[in-house]
Amino acid sequence: MAPEEAGLRLDRFLALKEPLRSRSFWQKRIETGDVRKNGRPAAKSDAVETGDRIEAVLPPPEPDWVPPEAIPLRIVYEDPHLIVIDKPAGMIVHPGAGHKEGSLVAALLAHCGDLSSVGGRMRPGIVHRLDKDTSGLLVAAKDDAAHLGLARQIRSHQVRRVYRAIAYGVVEPPEATVDLPVGRHPLHRTRMAVRPDGRPAVTHYRVLEHLPGPPRCTFLELRLETGRTHQIRVHLSHQGHPLVDDPTYAPGRPRLGLGRQALHAAELAFQHPVTGEDLHLTAPLPQQMEALLRRLRGTPAKG
Repeated sequence: MAPEEAGLRLDRFLALKEPLRSRSFWQKRIETGDVRKNGRPAAKSDAVETGDRIEAVLPPPEPDWVPPEAIPLRIVYEDPHLIVIDKPAGMIVHPGAGHKEGSLVAALLAHCGDLSSVGGRMRPGIVHRLDKDTSGLLVAAKDDAAHLGLARQIRSHQVRRVYRAIAYGVVEPPEATVDLPVGRHPLHRTRMAVRPDGRPAVTHYRVLEHLPGPPRCTFLELRLETGRTHQIRVHLSHQGHPLVDDPTYAPGRPRLGLGRQALHAAELAFQHPVTGEDLHLTAPLPQQMEALLRRLRGTPAKG
């Protein structure tokens, strides 16, 4: 121990000695009893002095691969090269911070055995993504050739991705294109925003139905030309018509009981990257969104 380190709080001392681990990491280790000072469980506020004996038990390193999980999948299409899933709302596509289990990747590995390696060990097979609480169609690649071919089509805007959504208010005009760049929000790092230094983002929309409510809402069809993070959610919110029940981009709006943003990836069309066959796949609206539509139309519930 250097003389200037005497008297430091224990969590700060440990962070200085182990710069690859943060102070908050050590605070959690101390709280769980994994750090001992002179043979006794330590406290965060403990100061270290010359001659103190500090012992720490570290958790095992997190795996750099995704363990397969036998999770049921709604398979829309499958062949030896690729698979298309109707993903339920609430399922993450791949593990991330705070979400280690229950991912689509884990379910696909259990079902398929192998996926393409292009996306790395934590995102095998993943060519494009859907937000955790967005439902609908997602294609994954089983081999590298299929992955690279699909990625080329997405980059050149040859993949048709169509969504159905319910937005607050009366969206006008009945058909339009939103061409506004999207980038990371300057203050809220988990959010995106329309900003001049963002990446190009283009969303085409068409009004399917104006819904009397209450509250008044609009049923929309949206087609992505680009695929930025939260693109549809950000573009509609910027237009003053955020998605119904969007927890991030619809602050202050009445919640309508869906419990997640009213967004569903309904159509996916592309050329098979290996066989050349034209594929056009669809997924029906989830029952909860159908029920919300009936309510906003004033239609009696089924059954």
